[in-house]
Amino acid sequence: MPRPKIKITIMDRLGPKGCHRGCKVGDSYDFDTERGKMCPMAAHVAFPYIDILRYGGQVPGNRENTAVFSCPDVDTILVYKIEKQE
Repeated sequence: MPRPKIKITIMDRLGPKGCHRGCKVGDSYDFDTERGKMCPMAAHVAFPYIDILRYGGQVPGNRENTAVFSCPDVDTILVYKIEKQE
């Protein structure tokens, strides 16, 4: 059985500065083919959520097959949404 596709989209920016890698609200990534375009810090934070969703779990407090997280850069604080594609 193939692994489900994972889409990651930047939904919001809460910090006062832009991303040092140029990521911005509206950017979207296919985790399997485009994760190298993501900020490595954000990808590191996303990975446990992706594993949970990809292998059948759900993230408490989030809609089914989704997870919302933020990057760890306090100057930027981009908010990301992960979606498991059915």
